[in-house]
Amino acid sequence: MSRTKVGAGKPTIRDVAKVAGVSQGTASRVINQLPVKPVLKARVDDAIAKLGYTPNALAQSMRLRSTRTIGILIRDFSVPGFASFVKMAQSILSDAGYVLMLAGSEDRPEREREILNAFIGRVDGLILSTGSASNSLLENAGTNLSLPMIMLDREPSEHQDAIQIAHREGVHRALTYLFELGHRRVALITGDSNVRPARERILGYREAHVEHGIEIDKALIRTRNFSKEYAFTETSALLASKDRPTAIIVGGVAMLQGALRAIKTCNLRIPEDISLIGGTDPELAELVEPAVTVIQVDYHAIGAEAAQLMLDRLDNRIDPSPRIIKFDSTLIIRQSCSAPPTTRSEPDATEAVRGSTEPFEHPT
Repeated sequence: MSRTKVGAGKPTIRDVAKVAGVSQGTASRVINQLPVKPVLKARVDDAIAKLGYTPNALAQSMRLRSTRTIGILIRDFSVPGFASFVKMAQSILSDAGYVLMLAGSEDRPEREREILNAFIGRVDGLILSTGSASNSLLENAGTNLSLPMIMLDREPSEHQDAIQIAHREGVHRALTYLFELGHRRVALITGDSNVRPARERILGYREAHVEHGIEIDKALIRTRNFSKEYAFTETSALLASKDRPTAIIVGGVAMLQGALRAIKTCNLRIPEDISLIGGTDPELAELVEPAVTVIQVDYHAIGAEAAQLMLDRLDNRIDPSPRIIKFDSTLIIRQSCSAPPTTRSEPDATEAVRGSTEPFEHPT
């Protein structure tokens, strides 16, 4: 068999990548038998044969050494949905002989980078719920680390699997329900529109308005972050506005508490004065009075799916092509929504807020 020569001496992985026309990371993934698109794998295999390349046995054994550990990066451990996700994932991975290395980023990109660097060499796979849409280290991690990676509700790179939630459809269902009740001014409070969950919710919001022939008031869309503090600030501002909404959807797993506190601060009643829909189904939604209608997401099932997908990757039981698995969201109707009020006997919300002991400031 004739062999192609790229440089002097024994061919390297860099030579393989050059001949195959792929990145060095992709060549490394093929050599280490990790998921790569079939067309790219064929090109790398062909380049290996042409060059007569053989990997360094010691280096390869070190790269392939199993730690029996899976790293999980979570935005915020205090969020009930994430806790349920981790609990289920841990149960399945533990039964398979793996332990979890958990870390929380607190929605800080620099913290995410620190955590990912700490994971390197210590884990066999990564499950990531990042707080940012763009993080160069995370975007390239699937190639550079040569590890199975599952992105939770984020857009994956070409080498990463992803589990995504149908936020778009969930908000569309919620708005359709509110429109059928007679609402025409519905506010949406959610996170940074550059991040997939918020972006999908906004798309669902816009599609529902177009479908029902209702004009969109951009002032009713509030997007910055997913914190309960932000939900409080924006709910307060909306309720104090001259032409306030008759219903609010809070689209984020930790935002319901902030919206409820703002409504209470404004001395308004649910649903007589304002209808409310939460973006997930925490225990809080069922315990408050009245119980809150929610767009429910099954984080328990998502945790199980993520753990099983990771095990399938580690054991090479599935096709190497990256997978995107989508979970539906369900509208759970409770008592927090009714037809919009035609008259208001209570004090104006602006005056209520001014008299509150919990002042708010609308962010610029």
